[in-house]
Amino acid sequence: MKTLEFKTTIAAPVSLVWETMLGPDTYRQWTSTFEEGSYYEGTWEEGSKIYFLNPTGNGMVAKVAENKLHELISILMLGFVAQGIEDTESEDAKAWAPAFENYYFKSTDEGTDLRVTIEVLPEHEDMMTQPWLSALELLKSMCEGH
Repeated sequence: MKTLEFKTTIAAPVSLVWETMLGPDTYRQWTSTFEEGSYYEGTWEEGSKIYFLNPTGNGMVAKVAENKLHELISILMLGFVAQGIEDTESEDAKAWAPAFENYYFKSTDEGTDLRVTIEVLPEHEDMMTQPWLSALELLKSMCEGH
């Protein structure tokens, strides 16, 4: 696995960045760079199961490994969801899961430093880099009111 890291500074308080990143309606907006209509089902509560889905209901199943309010969300990716069925045991699922996706929030004089780390298979690096860069630009714009 390879760990990718993305960073941005957002001229807004951590609480606003947190709420914009994790709120169900605003989540749909900034994650549209991955696939239009992306959404999640579940909660960000530590220990809870959460699903990251596309408009057809397919996507990924994960667990919220850690939730430190306004500091860190750590997501443990467990596998896929296809046609409502969780797959954590197939060779395809086991090839990349478990894998972490972490969101770090830090209050600064400029606003919020946001850092995202994701574990990916090396062959998925290019596929994930541009959407994440675009997603963080969109999130920044949303939080800064542009």
